[in-house]
Amino acid sequence: MAKHDPRIAAIGDVDEANSAIGVALLAIDDADQRAMLGRIQNEMFDLGADLATPAEDFAPSEMALRIVADQVARLEREIDRMNAYLAPLTSFILPGGHPAAAHLHLARAIVRRAERSATLAARIVALNPLALAYINRLSDHLFVLARVANRAQGDILWTPGATR
Repeated sequence: MAKHDPRIAAIGDVDEANSAIGVALLAIDDADQRAMLGRIQNEMFDLGADLATPAEDFAPSEMALRIVADQVARLEREIDRMNAYLAPLTSFILPGGHPAAAHLHLARAIVRRAERSATLAARIVALNPLALAYINRLSDHLFVLARVANRAQGDILWTPGATR
């Protein structure tokens, strides 16, 4: 398979996102947040393996590692739990603030790119719909976790047209 194949690009973007999460971990002290990201980093390898193994049947097996519904549901529960302590958004927020938040926003943006790559690849070859759902929910998870990291100082809000 060519290095420029869309599926290889998606796998590479997932790997880059996982590396960015590893950098974000350097700035996070909270044990629960570290545990969440540790699980996610491990699952990113599962995700890469899933994307590397197209099929028509996406049931996990000894021969095919697959993202499963429970992994997507866990991300959703973690998002809901973190959001419960945050003020509702009133504006777009700028990526930055606390170093952990800045790194998490960068990881989120890379995950979004990986999602775009994976959905492009899925137009060419059948990919696990749960893998695509996982990567979609992961970017939201990282966004909310970045907001948690900025909670003490507050989100940096976008001011439309501020420099006109």
